[in-house]
Amino acid sequence: MSVKHAISRGLEFGRSVYKIGLLKPASRIAAKFRGERVHGPPQSRTAQPQTFLPSRYRYFRTTLSGIAARVQSGGFRRFAGSSPRNRAVFLAFGLGVGLIEQQQEDDRGNAATCQGIQELFSKKKFQSPLKRFTSGYKLEDYAIGKQIGKGSNAAVYEAAAPLAFSKKTSSVVEVSEDQGEGESTPYLRCCFPLAVKMMWNIGAGSSSDAILRSMSQELVPAGPHALGQENKQISLDGHFGVLPRTVPAHPNVIRVHRAFTADVPLLPGAREEYPAVLPARLNPDGIGYNRTLFLVMKNYPCTLRQYLEGNQPGLRQGTLMLLQLLEGVDHLYRGGVAHRDLKSDNVLVELDSDGSLRLVISDFGCCLAQSDGSLQLPFNSVWVSRGGNACLMAPEVATAVPGRAVVIDYSKADAWAVGTISYEIFGEPNPFYGAQGLESRSYQENQLPRPPAAVAADVQLVVSLLLRRNPEKRPSARVAANILHLSLWGKKALANQDSVAMRELVDWLLCQSAVVLLRGCGGPRGNTVEAELQRGFLAHLELQDLRTAVGFLLFGRAQRQACILCA
Repeated sequence: MSVKHAISRGLEFGRSVYKIGLLKPASRIAAKFRGERVHGPPQSRTAQPQTFLPSRYRYFRTTLSGIAARVQSGGFRRFAGSSPRNRAVFLAFGLGVGLIEQQQEDDRGNAATCQGIQELFSKKKFQSPLKRFTSGYKLEDYAIGKQIGKGSNAAVYEAAAPLAFSKKTSSVVEVSEDQGEGESTPYLRCCFPLAVKMMWNIGAGSSSDAILRSMSQELVPAGPHALGQENKQISLDGHFGVLPRTVPAHPNVIRVHRAFTADVPLLPGAREEYPAVLPARLNPDGIGYNRTLFLVMKNYPCTLRQYLEGNQPGLRQGTLMLLQLLEGVDHLYRGGVAHRDLKSDNVLVELDSDGSLRLVISDFGCCLAQSDGSLQLPFNSVWVSRGGNACLMAPEVATAVPGRAVVIDYSKADAWAVGTISYEIFGEPNPFYGAQGLESRSYQENQLPRPPAAVAADVQLVVSLLLRRNPEKRPSARVAANILHLSLWGKKALANQDSVAMRELVDWLLCQSAVVLLRGCGGPRGNTVEAELQRGFLAHLELQDLRTAVGFLLFGRAQRQACILCA
């Protein structure tokens, strides 16, 4: 409610109070409040109770459990012979409660609007652009190409499958899951559209059940048809609870299309790249088991680290990349999953047909995916794993000391890691890497280097907020993403430098929803990534998160204004 509106309502309320005689004896005012008659003989008809306020103010009595009316009535009774000042205080208090109720009514309306927008956009689920297929549960179904990646626990190879060769051409084709097995005209896919990740099995045994249980965290981004029929009912007991706990498809999270166990083959480069983890039948000195887990995913051109080594995205493109990481982390958080090993090596990049960059979070081998989704890990022993990359471990995780009642909260740990990766996105070295880098367990916030001056002030604000040591003062990934959304597309709604009316912001959200619906799958300038980001923002719209984001934006503006004045 605007200040002008509040003043006008206060004046109208004052006039009504003056009419009943604020300066008259308190006993008469109290009597009038109770609807009693003070003077004059009794009349034949029943006296109707007088309303203390005009009809439009009767919500004072009927809302907030009648607090305002009871306080005023009690005040008159208690201070019947008191001064007009005391009576005015209780009247003012009643007015204040009424204004609070009006604000609550506005909030309820705004929250209902946000919920309606959220329901509208959350109905449409993300569909992977890669065509699905009906088979592919055996390693023999795939043509394996060259090695395209290698980590600490797996090797990744390009692949094409399920295989079917056209009679007219020798192109590799991929059968859509929407087609029947007897149908012809399969979806044509040349080269190697898929990637096969072969896990290294050095301790899980050769039983398929034991392998799936030991490596179940890798199945967190698995689709509903990833496991074959024989494995669908298996109970996957991971290191941190009962699995599977999978997350729905999201444009910024990798999707595992198939997962199966098979005998370890001798793939190209195996003896040179990872001889020690091969089974004895392939390498007499190897310590690996004969069978292991294979994961089939979409083939992405490169990792974020590889891309940034030869490319420098523009400022707007960098902001969109940072926003995609925050949206992916928020999606995992909503699914009760903490990645715990977020770094530029575990983020994949592809170039969309319209030239925009899409970022995808991958490699869930270190993730926390408990059955209750609380992201609270009991840390009662040094043998409990805290996650992957120690350099990018959030302060609350890095400084945790094991104890009987110690619990590590991972709800904002991945958001902190995104803040560190943002430096790499904007062309700066990650401040937590290298011999001279900061340590997450001991750094101070004033030691953090400033992002390049060309980066937008709101983006710099988000980076500084994400890297706060205290997780209670650090925004969630959802709030940080909202700040960037408002900065990118809500500048008109945030034109006022001093304050932002929630009603005006909700009106902008309605207009934005209409624009996004009219554009369909194409965003501004036909950018599909921006369209997905805008839809994701509207699909997760909550008034409290939005209000918190606006508060951080206003805080950042006030800080910048103060710095300008001091200079």
